Formats: sequence, C-alpha cells, structure tokens
Amino acid sequence: MNQRSYLDYNATAPLRPEVREAIVDALHVHGNPSSVHEEGRAARALVEQARAKVAKLAGAAPEDVIFTSGGSEANALALAAQGGQAWHCYLSAVEHPSVLAGGRFYRETTTIIPVTKDGLADLAVLAKELEKHHLGGWRPFVSLMVANNETGAVQPVPEAAAIVHEAGGLLHSDAVQAAGRIPLDLASLGADMLSLSAHKIGGPKGIGALVLKPGVSVEPLLKGGGQERRRRAGTENVPGIVGFGVAAELAAGDIAKTAGIKALRDSLEAGARAIAPDAVVVSAGVERLPNTSCIAVPGVKAETLVIGLDLAGVSVSAGSACSSGKVEASHVLSAMGVAPELAQGAIRVSLGFGTTSHAIERFLGAFGELIKRLKQSPKAAA
Repeated sequence: MNQRSYLDYNATAPLRPEVREAIVDALHVHGNPSSVHEEGRAARALVEQARAKVAKLAGAAPEDVIFTSGGSEANALALAAQGGQAWHCYLSAVEHPSVLAGGRFYRETTTIIPVTKDGLADLAVLAKELEKHHLGGWRPFVSLMVANNETGAVQPVPEAAAIVHEAGGLLHSDAVQAAGRIPLDLASLGADMLSLSAHKIGGPKGIGALVLKPGVSVEPLLKGGGQERRRRAGTENVPGIVGFGVAAELAAGDIAKTAGIKALRDSLEAGARAIAPDAVVVSAGVERLPNTSCIAVPGVKAETLVIGLDLAGVSVSAGSACSSGKVEASHVLSAMGVAPELAQGAIRVSLGFGTTSHAIERFLGAFGELIKRLKQSPKAAA
C-alpha cells in the first residue's frame, strides 16, 4: 500500500506510540480515582502524575489544571460570568467556534473585536471598548487565542492581557494550537486561563484541560460530584488523562525542534509559490506558528485542491466549511477582509512531529500536477 503524507496536524495529530502504550497500560488499572482503596489510589496516582505533566507544559501548578472532555469544553468552562458581578464578554473575530458561541454570556453582553488584515486582534479597538463599558459599570472578560488554527497567526496576548488587567478584567486564551509548537507559559502570557487539547499534540481525542492562574476560579459546567476540586463533576477519564500527560511531556520536548518544522514549512511555501506565482500565503507578514501555512490560489477552489491532493495521497484541510452542501468562506478569512473568491480557495497545510522532507516533496509534486491541470482547464478549477 502506498504510504500517505499526512499534513493536517492542526485538525488532529497522529497518536504517538508512547501515548498508545501508556493508554493500554492504564486500561488495566480499574479503580475509580475517587475510591480510597488500593485500586482507587493507583488510579488517582496516574491522574495526578498526568496532571503534573500537563501543568508543566503550560507553566502552571498541578492544582490549577482542570481536566475536561476536550478544548471545546475547556473554552465553555472558561466562558462564564463570574461571581455575581456585571460582566461583559469580548471575543476576537477569529476565535474558534466554541469560543464565538459565547459560553454562558448573553449575546447582548458580548462584543466581537475586529482583526487587522493580517489576522491580529485590533487592540486599539479593544481598549476603546473596555473604556466605554467600564464607564457603564461593566467588568471585562476577554477571550483571545494564542494562535489561530487556520492561519497560524500568533496573537498579541501579553499586550491584550495588560489592557484587560488595567481595566480590572480577566483574560482567557485558547492555547489549543500553540501547545508544543511555541513556548507556552501562563505567567509570560499574562493570561488568567488557558485551554488545551490532547489530540493536537499526539494525545487521544476526547480529553483536554482548562488551566487557571492561581487564585482564579470558575463556575462549573458539570455539577454533582467533587471531582477536579469540585470544578468539573464526573469520574475522570483515566486512560485519556494518562495519554494526555505523556503527550504533554513529549510536546514540551518538541519546542526544541520547531526550527526544523519551520524550515519544512518555508520550503513548502516557496515551492507552492514557484508552482503558482499568484498564490497567496495568508498572514505571511506576521509571526505564525512554525507548522502552519494557509495558501490560496486565485481561481482555484479549495475543495478541488483538497480532493485532488487526497487522491494523490496527501491530506490537508480546506480553509472553508461545508454546510448543507454549500461551501462558505472561513469566518477567519472573512474577518480579515480576504476577498471571498480568494478565501474560498484557501487550504491549510499543517505539519508536525512526524513530517518529513519527503512529505513536503510529495505535496509539491501533487500540488504542481493539480495546478497545471486546473490552469489548463479553468472549468475544473471552479
């Protein structure tokens, strides 16, 4: 069977062999972590060992890590009006849909902050909005991701945190895509909360975490049990948590390898531009995740490229979403002001720990053949 080239790490990373082995071993530990007998204590020990590893990845204390079912639940847990005060929520226009849903904030107490043409949150607008609502007696809750999942653009989180804290507010940051790709430290970011997800770093699907700054509290989404220090009820997913811990430990070591990943990405982009000189690399003018490239070729639809590359053994994502058979432009690219005809042609290529130069060569070979064929037959590109 011809081996495929997987270049869709931002959707999900392959399960690391070490993680798979740890999960299998954990499946044999049948105790409930809340039980006080020997089997329960064994399960609890595994959970707490993993918690310490996840905390280390985020530069936090283990007791400030709350395990969830994934990044979306972590975001929803964070997005809650706190402590009976008059809160107003501010979200950047390029956040993940689970953040843009607004959590437990009402629509009338939620404001969307625009982004620049490069996809960065407009902090001048944020500052003005905070001042306006502060005069009205509102306290700000701001959610700004560390890095965008489609373009890779790294957001000005420390600068935003300074503005938010000056206004007496809290800052949550979705760090799902940043973990293991750029250094991640809660204190350096200035964030009060960070969301993480295991399957983006080679861990299992269905497990994530919300990491808190010391002293910050959350209103539980799930109630009825004392698990996770009464912040998230329900028996812990021990095998998933163990896998998350191993993945977090390995992801911390990946930071030292990012120069090599970035070199592969830059080679891919240079090759794509050589094949299609009119190709546009979105957010190329700002700092991006070293593994992420969002490329659009004028006149070529994303789904055409994604399907053609898939048939050639290369897996990438489209920068657009299908709903009821209709293709709509990405909300991220729309927020950036990218022309609809270009946005609908954007594909996302995302690299990771298993990416090789051969995978890049295979992508460029397949991409070149597709572009040549589509340019010769314009109807096929539409």
